[in-house]
Parts: sequence; structure tokens; C-alpha cells
Amino acid sequence: MTMKKKILITGGCGFIGSNFIRYMLDKYPDYNIINIDKLTYAGKGENLKDKEGDSRYKFIHSDICEAPVVDKIVKGCDIIVHFAAESHVDRSILCSDAFVRTNVFGTHVLLEAAKRHNVSRYIQISTDECYGSIKKGSFTENSPILPNSPYSASKAAADLLARSYFVTHGLPVIITRSSNNFGPWQYPEKVIPLFITNLLEGKKVPLYGDGLNVRDWIFVLDNCAGIDLVMRNGKAGEVYNIGGGSEITNLELTRLILKKMGKGEESISYVSDRAGHDRRYSLNCAKIKKLGFRPKYDFKQALDLTIDWYKNNKPWWQKLKSKNV
Repeated sequence: MTMKKKILITGGCGFIGSNFIRYMLDKYPDYNIINIDKLTYAGKGENLKDKEGDSRYKFIHSDICEAPVVDKIVKGCDIIVHFAAESHVDRSILCSDAFVRTNVFGTHVLLEAAKRHNVSRYIQISTDECYGSIKKGSFTENSPILPNSPYSASKAAADLLARSYFVTHGLPVIITRSSNNFGPWQYPEKVIPLFITNLLEGKKVPLYGDGLNVRDWIFVLDNCAGIDLVMRNGKAGEVYNIGGGSEITNLELTRLILKKMGKGEESISYVSDRAGHDRRYSLNCAKIKKLGFRPKYDFKQALDLTIDWYKNNKPWWQKLKSKNV
């Protein structure tokens, strides 16, 4: 397809969104990007401080649930890439109100504006957690949606709503579902940055249950490349899984981080398991591989890059942890 050049990114000050904006601006000199972000606790304007002077980049501080504001922003945009979401499972278990509002109603507001202004592509950024847990094999894009947390349920609801706008209204929606992302700028409540920063602070790392829950990990820049590929070459109405092909138990991950940071098993603090904790995620990514997708980053090398980033950016995460973690 012929790509347009004005892209609206929602939640662009968050972890994956900020990495995607940086990726796109660096790769495509002729793209213009508008970033709308509410700047909640996990979205920080400083995540894109290096792009503030770029004439191709515009930031708007607003909430995607504010329909009049969103309508004005969407007008004239060719593509929407919708990252904005409440995303921390533990927080959704404690209180799911914000998850339903942002993840479901906010998506509805965007879809309505996208339909009204005839955007040429609407990319719904989702998660493998929508599929639930799987003992054997891997989820395909046709697997049932069986979410097990308020967070993943709200994301699944948003996906189904987006799909309905393709079927009912012909809106060119594409959904991506990625495995667990990690890398620079990730808020230190998530497991990898939490463990890295705890160890840098001389603290123990809290490991849920027996630690045998399995996750597939993808370096954030590989996910950005996959989203870019789907945006350019994906088929409207379709779902694309984006995985890193790096399945590992949480205990193995913990031990790997400990080893890389010169720590031993005494730094593990086993804590009560999370309610409704999914046992294993696994994605079949044959569909996006047919478009030419291959992860560029080796998991262990990417983990080294991530550890180095947190070592070199202590002021960024120390401020966040002192307030919220």
C-alpha cells in the first residue's frame, strides 16, 4: 500500500509508544507524528525529550476519552496507532475502573473519530494476555479470546470492539498482539525493570509463587518493527501475533538477571502468587513471518542492553520508584 505521512500515536509517552515514536522518526524522515497522551503515572513526557525540537513531532496533552478533543486531532490524520492503555495487571486486580474507562471507552472514542474522518489505517495495539493461558502448543490469531484478569479482559473487549468497526463500518482495523515487551523506558513496576532496579538498589526481587509461569519475551524495538511492518503491509480486518520466540519461566528469567548482575539466589524473595495468574503464554507467529518479520535482537543480548540502560539512567527510574513503587 502507499503509505500516508501523518500518523496519530495514542499513549506515545508510555513505554512501547515512546519507543515506537523514536523508531518511526528515526526511520522515516518524511513522516509527521502527533502524540496524544494523558501523562498518567506511567507516561512521562521526558521519555521523548530528545524529540521535542523535531518539527515532525507534535505532543498534545489530553485524554483519549475526551471525544471533542480526539475528533479535532484525528481530523487530517491518515493513520492511528493506538497504544494508550492502562496495562499493569496487579493494578487492575486492585481497581479496574480506569482500565475499563481507558481501554474500552477510550478505544470507542478513537474508533468513532477514525470512522468519521475516514482514516486509512487503524492499528489496535493489544496483548497475548487476551488469549488467556495455554498448557501446550501456541496461540494462533484464531484462538479463542479467554482473558483472565481485568486488564486483559479490558484489552480483549477493545479488540472485539475494533473488529466490529471493521465488519460493520468497513474501518480498516488491524490488531497486533505481542508477547511480553522489555527494554529502555519501561516503568519499573514491570518484572524486568523492577528486578533490575531492585538489585541496583541492593534490594531483593519479589518472585510470584513457584516462579514456573512461562512468558515469551520480545525486545521492544522488535515489536516496534513488527507494528511498522503490519501497518505497511498487513491486511485490514486481520490480527497479527508478534512474539520474540524466547519462552522462559519467571524463575529462569530471575536467575538470568541475577547472574548478569552478579547476584545469587539469596536475592530472591518468594511472595504469594498473583490472583488468577496465567501459567503460560505462547504465540504462533507464522502469520507475521509471512510478511517477512524476524526478531532482530537475541534475548540475552537485549537483556544486557536493558540492564545497561537502567544502570546508566538511574535518575529516571529512581524518581519514579520513590513516588510509586
